[in-house]
Amino acid sequence: MTTPQLHDEPLFKDESSELAARRTGMAFQRTRLAADRTLMAVIRTSLSLISFGFTIHKVFEGLKESGAIAHAASGRNFGVALVLLGVVMLVIGIGYHAWFMLALRRQRRTMAADGLVYGESPFPPSMTLITAILLLILGVVAILSMTLHMGPFE
Repeated sequence: MTTPQLHDEPLFKDESSELAARRTGMAFQRTRLAADRTLMAVIRTSLSLISFGFTIHKVFEGLKESGAIAHAASGRNFGVALVLLGVVMLVIGIGYHAWFMLALRRQRRTMAADGLVYGESPFPPSMTLITAILLLILGVVAILSMTLHMGPFE
């Protein structure tokens, strides 16, 4: 049984080598998707921290304004700390994701040059990474709003 070739000359002499190269190429895609899932977990946790911290901040601010409590600084500070933790976690997650994807692309190019994989595999921009960057911007705006009392959330 012969397999269709994408090139004029076959890259591999036997079918098992060609199948191994195809499986290796697909493994790169699975690894890329796993990295996206890891970033999604970071986004989920960061979003929880940011939203919970902002909510705590607003609740304590509202209680102080209504006169229910005299001092709201500790609650507000705890809220700011949670938002800051979420933003820092997101920065680390985005940095790790970018580093990992660059290393994965480099490894694939090296393996393709050595003839261990063939064909170009697309590495489109990650929608997960774009979402993480947008959430990071939102988190920074929330911190500015909470600490400087300015911005769209004040």
